[in-house]
Amino acid sequence: METFSIRAANVEDCKDIARMIKELAEYEKLADLVRVTQRDLEQDGFSKNPFFHGIIAEVPEQHRTKEGHTKIGYALYFYSYSSWMGRAIYMEDLYVMPEFRGKGIGKALMSKVAQLGLAAGCHQLNFTVLEWNKSSLDFYLSQGCFDITDKMGYHCMRCEGEALEHLAQP
Repeated sequence: METFSIRAANVEDCKDIARMIKELAEYEKLADLVRVTQRDLEQDGFSKNPFFHGIIAEVPEQHRTKEGHTKIGYALYFYSYSSWMGRAIYMEDLYVMPEFRGKGIGKALMSKVAQLGLAAGCHQLNFTVLEWNKSSLDFYLSQGCFDITDKMGYHCMRCEGEALEHLAQP
C-alpha cells in the first residue's frame, strides 16, 4: 500500500482543494453547479471566523500523480448543532482522487473528521450522499453510518437563489 498522511488544511492548500472540488463535482455529474473559487476558499476557510475547516490527504513526492499532484484527497467540515443531541459535526465533502481509492485514504479522512468531532464534544457526524452512488453508500454503511431518510424519514431541504432572496423579505 502506498503511504499517505492526513493533516489539517492550510491556506496554501486552497488551489488543490478547488481543483478537487471540481473533480468531485464532475464525478457527481454536477460540475456546472460549482461557483466556489480558490479565493472564496481562502477567505471562507482561513479568516478570523472560518465557515469551514478542512483536512488534506497527501502522498510523498515519489507517489505523485502524472499531473504532479501530491495532495490527493480532502474533507471539508463544519460544526453544527442538533436541538435534540447538542453539538454535531457536518462533513460537507469527502473526496479521494480515483487512482488512490481503495487504499484506506477515504476511511482515514472520515475517521479524522470523526476524531475532531468527538474531541469537540460532538454527538453526531452528519453528511449527505447521492442516492445513485452505491459504492459510497456501501462504504458509509460499512462504517456504521445509517440512512437518516430511511430510518427517520427526514429529507435534506434547500432554499437558494431567488427563492432565498424572496424568503429573506420581511
